[in-house]
Amino acid sequence: MKTWFITGTSTGMGRMLTEKLLAQGHRVAATIRKPGALDELKQKYRERLLVFTLDVTDPVAVKEVVNLAFSELGRIDVIVNNAGYALFGAAEESTDEQISHQFETNLFGSIRVIRSALPHLRAQGGGNILQLSSSAGQTVYPAYSYYNSSKWAIEGFCDTLAFEVAAFNIHITIIELGAHKTSFGAGIVDSPIHNAYDQTIVGEMRRMIAAGNFKIRGDVDLSSQAMIDIVNLESPPRRLALGADAYQHMREALKTRLEALEAQEDIAMASEIPD
Repeated sequence: MKTWFITGTSTGMGRMLTEKLLAQGHRVAATIRKPGALDELKQKYRERLLVFTLDVTDPVAVKEVVNLAFSELGRIDVIVNNAGYALFGAAEESTDEQISHQFETNLFGSIRVIRSALPHLRAQGGGNILQLSSSAGQTVYPAYSYYNSSKWAIEGFCDTLAFEVAAFNIHITIIELGAHKTSFGAGIVDSPIHNAYDQTIVGEMRRMIAAGNFKIRGDVDLSSQAMIDIVNLESPPRRLALGADAYQHMREALKTRLEALEAQEDIAMASEIPD
């Protein structure tokens, strides 16, 4: 059995992952933003569940909570960065405050957790980091420019970090989720509406969301189990796509990017200084 540290466990994927791990006999240090969200689980599993109130946008609190979790549990095998949300709207519509908070949560919050955990992971001889991302980290969805950007950024960070910490037996896996039946949609933050975008793809997306015209087929139970299984591999993959939509959207995006790159091969090669 392993010991896990998971952020954003009040609802959704984080909650399901926490419940499954506890049911299977693991220990979990779970963070929530609103006190009381895990009282029922705490009463049931008692000493195998540690609950911390944490806002990942608070740098001091992140370090304190991560240090306390390692101190109380002795060893933590898996760090899961799950806390995050999506900001909806055209790039011009979103406010400066909304943009800043999107990145403080999705990007810098995850980085803070990882940086706080790294000294402990190195000292204990290794561990796993699961960074929850999205297919939006490899492709883009209109009206989600800042959410897309935060996911591309955290994936770039994790890709780079993986090289830096490989010598310490620390494995990083980016979880690229498709749409799942969770409360994620309820947590989407709307930007102020600019009428100029009403007849653009942004307005179309806004109306589709309001009408509920999106099929969501991702199974939270199956995907959370896949995350549990992945850490038991000797060489966990750098990326794990969960959901047929995630796989298909990313495959098409990567194929299109590769075709565009290959079409520029002659130009690229001709741009070098001759020998």
